[in-house]
Amino acid sequence: MPGIDIVTACALVGHIGDIQRFFNGDKLANYAGVAPLRFSSAGKGKDLQNKSQGNRKLYSTLYFLAIQQIYLTNKGEPRNPVFRAYFERKVSEGKTKIQALICIMRKLIKIIYSMMKHKTAYDLPKIEEKMASDEKCAKMLV
Repeated sequence: MPGIDIVTACALVGHIGDIQRFFNGDKLANYAGVAPLRFSSAGKGKDLQNKSQGNRKLYSTLYFLAIQQIYLTNKGEPRNPVFRAYFERKVSEGKTKIQALICIMRKLIKIIYSMMKHKTAYDLPKIEEKMASDEKCAKMLV
């Protein structure tokens, strides 16, 4: 995965430990402090960031990894175009940049959990946004 080197991978494995102790990716997200906490009473409530629970070292590793995923190179190209597009979409939806980073961290947790659970490598997905936007323009002209 772009942005993960030997040191970051060792930190992730060291903080997570045995992946078999987590039933699913949501449990790992809760352990990392990325899952929101629900505070409610009488059917009313809101979700808040989990600041007091979780492994703070794992959280900080994921935070810096999320920054690396949306990072633009010197040429102005995103390191990971999929996460950069996701980040820009979340910001355009009205989320703050920190909230968008937390969304990326949550996606990273799911990917890392799946990779560790199934012992697979990361394949960078391809974006087909341009083709989709070209089809929208063609439909508008008709």
